[in-house]
Amino acid sequence: MERIRACLVAMAVASLCGVAQVRSSSSDHRYKAGDDVPLYANKVGPYHNPSETYRYFDFPFCSPAPVKEKKEALGEVLNGDRLVSAPYNLEFLTEKEAEIACKRKLTKKEVAKFRAAISKDYYFQMYYDDLPIWGFLGKVDKESKADPSDYRYYLFKHLIFEIYHNKDRVIEVTVRSDPNSLVDLTEDEPVGVDFMYTVKWKETNTPFEKRMDKYSLSSSLPHQLEIHWFSIINSCVTVLLLTGFLATILMRVLKNDFVKYAHDDESADDQEESGWKYIHGDVFRYPKHKSLLAAALGCGTQLFTLAIFIFILALVGVFYPYNRGALFTALVVIYALTSGIAGYTAASFYCQLEGANWVRNLLLTGSLFCGPLFVTFCFLNTVAIAYKATAALPFGTIVVILLIWALVTSPLLVVGGIAGKNRKEEFQAPCHTTKYPREIPPLPWYRKTLPQMAMAGFLPFSAIYIELYYIFASVWGHRIYTIYSILFIVFIILLIVTAFITVALTYFQLAAEDHEWWWRSFLCGGSTGLFIYAYCLYYYIAWSDMSGFMQTSFFFGYMACICYGFFLMLGAIGFRASLLFVRHIYRSIKCE
Repeated sequence: MERIRACLVAMAVASLCGVAQVRSSSSDHRYKAGDDVPLYANKVGPYHNPSETYRYFDFPFCSPAPVKEKKEALGEVLNGDRLVSAPYNLEFLTEKEAEIACKRKLTKKEVAKFRAAISKDYYFQMYYDDLPIWGFLGKVDKESKADPSDYRYYLFKHLIFEIYHNKDRVIEVTVRSDPNSLVDLTEDEPVGVDFMYTVKWKETNTPFEKRMDKYSLSSSLPHQLEIHWFSIINSCVTVLLLTGFLATILMRVLKNDFVKYAHDDESADDQEESGWKYIHGDVFRYPKHKSLLAAALGCGTQLFTLAIFIFILALVGVFYPYNRGALFTALVVIYALTSGIAGYTAASFYCQLEGANWVRNLLLTGSLFCGPLFVTFCFLNTVAIAYKATAALPFGTIVVILLIWALVTSPLLVVGGIAGKNRKEEFQAPCHTTKYPREIPPLPWYRKTLPQMAMAGFLPFSAIYIELYYIFASVWGHRIYTIYSILFIVFIILLIVTAFITVALTYFQLAAEDHEWWWRSFLCGGSTGLFIYAYCLYYYIAWSDMSGFMQTSFFFGYMACICYGFFLMLGAIGFRASLLFVRHIYRSIKCE
């Protein structure tokens, strides 16, 4: 068992390291004239539904005999890639003109299948020497036709490949359809199709090392950069104005409070305390459901660490465009290897709060994020299986993920939990807690939890909402996003604003003599995740053309998991900031 576990850890680290080596190893091919250059057909699907993709040969295209499947890495399978040998032979420097790949007689059922795909703007994706190429299956002639029943449906039967090379290396490849070679599929009648292709070779001076730059440059065009920098400037100005305003008020009020309380301590009058000093005997009273709070704090800390590692990999250039599955591989591996952080954080904080059942706390920590994610995955994978889509994970991949969870994630979680339990550090409370809690005075409606969460989430969300559109268009569309430095700046702004607004609301809560700030600070910090999920609904209706049960369920299902992760991560940030603030202000006064 130990050997299996060690092998899995080694495989995980190796796959993560291999992500960065794809550019230099698997694609660094040199060819001679006439050499076979690998061409793989990947998948087909409706252009506006990125999650709804199918295997290339689920449609009656020409198929080579036999069809060879390319062995996929874990991240590629999670990404829905299913590469198989394509029916076209594109030898190095060998030009071809209208060569017939195969002749095929389409049945009525196959004609109807192609026609339905063309009506939904189905596209295909291939990889030639690890360079992606796309094309549409056909077109719909709607010109001068008001009635949809008069539309004509045409299948493209002739593909023209233009390949650019620099000496003995492939640099660029494009594919387009011959507009004059069409097959009319409007009627439900058998049709004969001659699938043809043309290959043209051209020389270029672009070096091999820069052949992927054209994909990343699309997101770095001047007008695109202007929008991103405008987003950052807008966020910074908004944040500086609002946080500066709140900081000025907060520091002035705190200063007055310190002067007032110092004066009260020196005076001999037995006047009654008020404000946040009044509840110094209750402010560090342990919260209800402390095991759940510790587990949420542990999961949030792990997700924050995961985000930092992902940003580091992005900034060093690992996630270049169309590095198939690199992000998914990194997410799985890093999440598994950082589970010890969740166990350590949760167990140590739980034990500081004098919790007794640390084993149950570890179980709760391990299932708090993975549990909802697993339930969502089971439902969505069932939907994908019903649709026979490539998003449905094979049984072997599910077994590998379960083995990683059982032999890497869970043991590291337990090891971290044991280390956290044995830390034996007492909770640092500047004030003694009284035996009986004070009664919280009646509060106006806007000081309740939900209104406070709405106020806390709006400011951080306003700092990131412009950048959210480009992220959504990349994840749930075909736009390329590579400006990770700008995204990292936005992420830092998000963390700063979340911490500051949570601290401000915690102060106002304590000033109202409400000492139950523990859960409130976590919920207020994480409320930005709810705003992001609300933005999902807006994006789906206003900006996307997604449709169908599968795509809709995938979008809202997986975005719910992502927003829940943001809720835990930002909640942990808000709680940590509030805890530091509360300790600071009560350490600055004399508590009796």
